[in-house]
Amino acid sequence: MARKRANGEGTIRKRADGSWEARYCADGKRHSVYGRTQAEVRKKLTEVSVTIDHGDFREDSGLTLSQWLTMWHRDYLGNVKLGTADTYEMQIRVHIIPALGDVKLSALRTPMIQRLYNKKREEGLSPKSIKNIHGCLHKALSVAVKIGYIAKNPSEACILPKINQTEIQPFDTPEINKLLETVKGHEHEALIKTALFTGMRSGELCGLTWDCVDFNKGLIYVKKQLCPPRGIEKNFRFDTLKNGKPRTLAPAPFVMETLREHKKRQEQQKKAAGDLWDDLGFPDLVFTYPSGKHYSQSNVHKFFQNILKKAGLEHHRFHDLRHTYAVSSLRAGDDVKTVQENMGHFTAAFTLDKYAHVTETMRRDSANRMQAFYDDADALIFGCAGLKGILPAELHSPGLGLFLFGEVCTVNDQAEFGNLMLSKLRITKQ
Repeated sequence: MARKRANGEGTIRKRADGSWEARYCADGKRHSVYGRTQAEVRKKLTEVSVTIDHGDFREDSGLTLSQWLTMWHRDYLGNVKLGTADTYEMQIRVHIIPALGDVKLSALRTPMIQRLYNKKREEGLSPKSIKNIHGCLHKALSVAVKIGYIAKNPSEACILPKINQTEIQPFDTPEINKLLETVKGHEHEALIKTALFTGMRSGELCGLTWDCVDFNKGLIYVKKQLCPPRGIEKNFRFDTLKNGKPRTLAPAPFVMETLREHKKRQEQQKKAAGDLWDDLGFPDLVFTYPSGKHYSQSNVHKFFQNILKKAGLEHHRFHDLRHTYAVSSLRAGDDVKTVQENMGHFTAAFTLDKYAHVTETMRRDSANRMQAFYDDADALIFGCAGLKGILPAELHSPGLGLFLFGEVCTVNDQAEFGNLMLSKLRITKQ
């Protein structure tokens, strides 16, 4: 009785056309690999046998990387923003397909992808751009793994160039004063003030509509952004926010008053323009030209550069207004979670990382204040927070000093203080 061949065990034969074929069984089916020489097909058969032994065998889909990326972009991006899908399409078309498009999906290997990234770096592409290409390819290949086209994601082991974080440059207090003085009475004053004191992105400002400004409650609802055309599109469009999550801002009252005055001027402009008022299909926008036309992000950045030049602050950029708001909030004592939500960051961890130097400075300042309290005291008296409300106006102690209160907790059966705070009291000597 003939022995049944095990999975991965195959036969090699020479074909009539001079090429070589190795046949093998896997998952109850017969498969073949081909090559120009016997050694080539033997190598392929060995590789297949290894994948079978490790449980990683996948039947070849027959797709090239180009074909799979086309399928992925068409069928598997239903939950991503339109702008993100457009970015993926550009990365696929410009960077990935020209280099690796003809490679069979099943034959794609880590070194091939790594060579692509290295070449792009040599061509002058920034580490951030290469990271974005990798993100697109990695997502596409991860889906291919999930549906069984490939066993492993070959992009997992790739080494990406290090991204050096650009040091943020918030406006300092004299610069803020100079900027505010420069924009006073300027046609873009309201936009600049709103950006500086809310931290809104340029696209969010361009897409802000009056129905999202609640003067009664003093709130601004950030729900969308205005984005330029991409790909084959011809028109601007509203899109979701960068992190996909709407947020609610509670600006300082003077910001709301600035917007109220701006709305009055806009209504006067609209009345003066009459039939010539043209909102280009975007009615009710907060920030527009006197003709009704919407701003674009590039427009905003351009006229802001002119304002900076006039103020002698050319080393800054529009995005620095956003950084200034974040830094000012942190320094004012706003907790990181609040700043994260106001900024529209994905996580508080991102906020901490982005403004690490600020929070580090705040920690040092806190330590210095604690030291100053200590140095100012001749004596320290300890108590618990529960006594705070019933302390006498005057305490008697062996020496002048400070009263340090906090919550008492037990650690290893020992009473310890936590959440310590300092309170200066009038302490007299006995």
